[in-house]
Parts: sequence; C-alpha cells; structure tokens
Amino acid sequence: MDTSYPREERPPPKRGPPPAAAPAPRDHLVWAIFNTLYMNFCCLGFVALAFAVKARDRKVSGDVEAARHFSSKARCYNALATAGSVVLPLLLGALIVTGVIHLSKLAQESVGFFTYQFSGSDDEDQ
Repeated sequence: MDTSYPREERPPPKRGPPPAAAPAPRDHLVWAIFNTLYMNFCCLGFVALAFAVKARDRKVSGDVEAARHFSSKARCYNALATAGSVVLPLLLGALIVTGVIHLSKLAQESVGFFTYQFSGSDDEDQ
C-alpha cells in the first residue's frame, strides 16, 4: 500500500434533517405495503413498495432530491395499483350484470319458440 502521498482528511458530511424551508418528502410506504399485500395488480404494488423503500432510504441518508424523485414514483405506482385493483373488479361486475340482463331478455323473447304447441289434427301423419 502506497502511503507516500498526502491524504485529504475531510470530515464526513452531516446527515441531519433537511432545511426547514423544504418539508421532507413522503415515502408512501404504508400505502405500498397495503397495495402489495391486498391489491397486487400486475405486481404494481411490489414496484411501488420498492420505490417507497428507496425513498425512505434516501430520506434517511439526507439526499432530499433523490427521496422526492423516488417518492413521486412510489406515489404514481401506488395510484396505478389502487386504480387497477378497484376499477377492474367493478368493470367485471358490470359486465356480468349486463350479460345476465341480456340473457334474461333473450330467454323471455325465445319462450314462444320453445313452447310451440302442436294443435289440431294429425292429418299430416297419415
């Protein structure tokens, strides 16, 4: 190991809270955990959880800009996961209800076809 050159002794950067002017970004971790466990549509909840953890890590380390960036992505994926998990079951339910209504109307209209009664004489059989 070569130690002949002088080393720079820099103090470690201070890792304190961010300045009071800019509030700390939210990491949306609880929302991401909820989406991951209960409404994991196309794994968007898991992706949101990964970005939420990254946002929390960056916030703890003091990198506020990166924390805001990851927080924004976590919020976006959480919103997509929640919207997809709420809209798709509602859409499926609406399709089932309209299908049942259509089939019941079709059955009522075709009752006459299935209840055809042969009346009169048997002249055609002879």
